Amino acid sequence: MSKIYCLTGKSGSGKDTLYAAIMASAGPELRPVTPCTTRPRRSGEKDGDSYFFVTDSELAELESRGLVVERRVYNTVHGPWTYFTRKFDLIEGENYLLITTLEGARSFIGAFGRERVEIVYLQVADKLRLTRCVERESAQSAPDYREVCRRYLADEVDFSPEKIAALEPVHIIDSSRPLPDCLRRWREIYTLN
Repeated sequence: MSKIYCLTGKSGSGKDTLYAAIMASAGPELRPVTPCTTRPRRSGEKDGDSYFFVTDSELAELESRGLVVERRVYNTVHGPWTYFTRKFDLIEGENYLLITTLEGARSFIGAFGRERVEIVYLQVADKLRLTRCVERESAQSAPDYREVCRRYLADEVDFSPEKIAALEPVHIIDSSRPLPDCLRRWREIYTLN
C-alpha cells in the first residue's frame, strides 16, 4: 500500500535539511511532494525546490477547482501568508514524502485515510531551535527577527503535546542529533512501515 510520510516539526527543527538528505538517498519509490506558498521567496530560494511560489489569485483558482488538499494561513508581521499542498493521485507501489504541519497531516489523513499516512515529528530542544532560526534569518538580506519570534511562539501552540498526542501514532526523530543519526532513524521508520 502506498504511504504518505508527513515530516513535521517546529520552525528550526531541521525539516528542510532532513527532507533534502532523505530525498538525496531515496530510491525511485519515494516521491517528493512540494508544497506551495504565497509568501515571498527568501534569498537563494528557487521556485519548485522547497516550495512553488504562487499568487493569491492562483491559489483561489486552484481552490475553486478542488485541487487543494490542505491549506493553512499564518498571520505574519508582513500580513497573511498561505501555505498549501496541491491535490495529487497516489500511484500504488510508490510512497510520498512532504513537509507539513500537524494540521496539514490531519488533512492528509482526511483525504487519504489514516492507514496511508505516517507522521514523523522532528523534536529538538528550544534553545537549539531558536538559535537555528536566528542564524537562518541573519543570512537574509533584510533579517526580520520579529517574524522569528512570532513563529517561535506560534509553534508552542501549534505543536503542543496534546495536539501531537491526538494524532498518535507519531514517529519521533531527535533532530538535535547529527544528520547521519537522523537518517538512520528515518530508515528505521520507513522500513517498518
